[in-house]
Amino acid sequence: MLSVYEGFFSGGARIVHSDVVLGLAEGGQSHQVLSIHGEVRREATRQRMEDDACYRSLTAGGVGVTSLGRSAGLVDGSVAASVFSGPELAETARSMAAADVILSLKEQPLALLNQAGLPRRPVVVGLHRSDPENQGPALDELKAAIADGTVVACVCCAESTRAAYEAAGIPGEVLHVIPNGVDLIRFRPDAAARLAFRASVGIPASAPVIVFAARYAAMKNVPLFLRAARAFLAREPEGQVLMCGAGMNDTNPALWADIEVAFGADRHLAERIRLLGVRRDMETVYAGSDVVALTSASGEAAPLCLIEGMMCGAVPVTTDVGDSAQIVGDHGFVTPQDPEAVALAWTAAVAGRAGFAPALAASRERFSRTRMIAAYAALLDDVHLEATRLPTQSEPL
Repeated sequence: MLSVYEGFFSGGARIVHSDVVLGLAEGGQSHQVLSIHGEVRREATRQRMEDDACYRSLTAGGVGVTSLGRSAGLVDGSVAASVFSGPELAETARSMAAADVILSLKEQPLALLNQAGLPRRPVVVGLHRSDPENQGPALDELKAAIADGTVVACVCCAESTRAAYEAAGIPGEVLHVIPNGVDLIRFRPDAAARLAFRASVGIPASAPVIVFAARYAAMKNVPLFLRAARAFLAREPEGQVLMCGAGMNDTNPALWADIEVAFGADRHLAERIRLLGVRRDMETVYAGSDVVALTSASGEAAPLCLIEGMMCGAVPVTTDVGDSAQIVGDHGFVTPQDPEAVALAWTAAVAGRAGFAPALAASRERFSRTRMIAAYAALLDDVHLEATRLPTQSEPL
């Protein structure tokens, strides 16, 4: 198998896909990864492939990773270019020739895989959003690849993804839903890790803590989150707010501007916001928190932060976007996009955290990484079998 990435940069889709690749490799399949970009600049952060946690996990797990070496500043919904050089196409052809099936992380790499002259291999595309119309030319690339038989299946991480892409003109028969899952050994309630994390960042053991794990992007609706944080911190004198992800750091001037606008005269309350940036230990951050918050306005499908946070014992509070409401169920709260409503739900979640614990514990198998990887393996086996099936006498040779 060969997986093709647009690049290695912070985001839930890359985490899920890389975990799937590792799981399939652990199960005996041979996997390689080709990244179009060697580094990108997104969310006011330079992100080098070699520094990325997914890259390090893949290579540590024995998965070979190579890159075409491109460097670009990418924005949501765009591909950097659809014109590739001779050496780039030659490298891609060599990588594809050794594979039986190609996995494309989202539809953006199809700008490369649709190039003429490359080896013909069945392609399976992982779809991780619910707004195909906001993916720029990538949707047209996907339609073209399905029409010519290159793309034989698409894996949707959520029912909302399947519905959105079918509504956008993708044939329903190629869309398969495999919900996201996480490593339940890594993501679990951990009282010792909770205390250790809080001590490491100077947060009292009894303080109510909200964590927002997201990259700095318009779809995440950071201004709404910050307005809710202002209301929450004004009401909760011991409350603390953590912001994690690419662009959630002191060096992002746009984030500081958002904080200034959201807090205004109450700027002193923002002193209880911790900007933690990209973390390699999100399981400890979630374990140390009481609530995992999501305020997205669009684009989400099956947000990984909600699943990871829930599995660590944090109560999820989310806006109704993608499959978020179905993921949360009776384990937390779904709110309108209103800062006061969001803040009140955070307070209720903190107060009711112990009461939610049994439901969260009972839901763990539903969000299992093992379940997710087994479903991917079954689909890929079917794709490979169909690709190698000999024609019958009634079929043309």
